[in-house]
Amino acid sequence: MSVMLETTGFFFGVIGSAFLGITLFNQYWRVSTVDGNVITTSTLFENLWQSCASDSTGVYNCWDFPSLLALSGYLQACRALMISALLLGFLGALCGMVGMQCTKVADGNPVFKAKFATTGGGIFIFAGVCAGIALSWYAFNITKEFFDPLFPGTKYEIGPALYLGWSGCLLDVVGGGCLCCSYRAQTSKGKGYIYNYQPPKATTTTVAAPQVTISRYESDTSICKYGKNAYV
Repeated sequence: MSVMLETTGFFFGVIGSAFLGITLFNQYWRVSTVDGNVITTSTLFENLWQSCASDSTGVYNCWDFPSLLALSGYLQACRALMISALLLGFLGALCGMVGMQCTKVADGNPVFKAKFATTGGGIFIFAGVCAGIALSWYAFNITKEFFDPLFPGTKYEIGPALYLGWSGCLLDVVGGGCLCCSYRAQTSKGKGYIYNYQPPKATTTTVAAPQVTISRYESDTSICKYGKNAYV
């Protein structure tokens, strides 16, 4: 059971980290809304690195953000959190590979492997939390600008990349939880009930005193001495 739990958690964590990697470089973090517009000639979409515009013919142009320091604070924080989530996901995958029971690394030390698996699970969970904070923070700013009637700029809606990233966060957290639970399943597998067997104490047997045998002659004479009526 612990092997299946470890394998499931490891693959969930790896797939979740792959989803986060795709999300980081996806261009559709936010897409310009068509709410209230009768005719739309172009569509704007952005991510953490660049902004793009496409016209009705399907031709689009992209340009990178010119300055890092000129960006909003939440964009810089989202970049840092997403990159940290990818690095943590890679580190969690390495620890998970070492700690899995199906690998040959430190095969003779199951406690060491179980600790590595638990460490990998904790790293996967932390990576999912970091990415979830970045994605939710970015989505919060989109919705805040969308529902602000005094916002002068272009209003955007949540793009498909954010939903892909949230799925990756969920897989990372679930996979890390499975790896952490596998440590308990692996350590409890070797435990059992210990019976303290005590051999029975040696009992001293008392040897009966040797009975004095009465000779046949004395027994016959005693019967003759008291008579037969004495034994009735």
